Amino acid sequence: MTAWSRATTDESPDDVFQTVVRGRRLRVSIRRAAGPGPARTPLLLLNGIGASIELLQPFVDELPPGIEVIRLDVPGIGGSPMPVVPYHMSTLAPLVGTLVRRLGYERVDVMGFSWGGGLAQQFAVAQRKQTRKLVLAATGTGSLMVPARPRVLAKMLTPRRHQDPDYARTIAGQIYGGTMRTNPEAAAQVLHAYTRKGPSRGYYYQLLAGVGWSSLPALRLIRQPTLIVAGDDDPIIPVVNAKIMARGIPKARLHLYHGGHLALLTEATELAPVIDEFLRER
Repeated sequence: MTAWSRATTDESPDDVFQTVVRGRRLRVSIRRAAGPGPARTPLLLLNGIGASIELLQPFVDELPPGIEVIRLDVPGIGGSPMPVVPYHMSTLAPLVGTLVRRLGYERVDVMGFSWGGGLAQQFAVAQRKQTRKLVLAATGTGSLMVPARPRVLAKMLTPRRHQDPDYARTIAGQIYGGTMRTNPEAAAQVLHAYTRKGPSRGYYYQLLAGVGWSSLPALRLIRQPTLIVAGDDDPIIPVVNAKIMARGIPKARLHLYHGGHLALLTEATELAPVIDEFLRER
């Protein structure tokens, strides 16, 4: 049984609510499809570490209105309460699958950004009948991947950048690369103008969810058509990881762009059409 608690406004085109799935309360957002034309496959967006559903708003705003978009805050992030016990990628993917079914969707396209790309890969394997296409943006294969430099990894071990705009400006160029090297203010804006702050413990639960998890041995099991989107100046996820995934996933194609880790948000006008074209293909 699912419990619903809605929080919508007349000004917002999104339906935002809370629901309990398998004992975990999740905050969910659905941007309803609008406009003429045939119905399109809904898009499930899975977010980066420490980020609530609002972070991906710049990207969602650039998608055609005919795509229904589903987002959620994972347990302990944004508007989803802290879980009683930690979770893992392998347990979170089936939970999201149950959520998708209860929302009434038979199949979805799945897109994962950064940390959410790991969850998207796990979803595509574990919930393969629910997944039509897969988009992996600024992401890697988990614990078995070519890592970032130690000074970058050290800054990823804390949620401080999500809590302190001044600190985000200070480190933006070093950890996000791309246009953040010359315009670090943009990183502070995108991280703090949209994202809801959650407890620090939720961030650490997300880190723990990926401990010991890697999609590398299972890349051949991802059978869906897959678009891998990666920047050539991403200090968090070196671009070689995208090339490894493109070689390992049978139906993958690789789109490299000139930019960094946050380009999906700060340069959404350039990347959204690339992703939309892939999703439109038969």
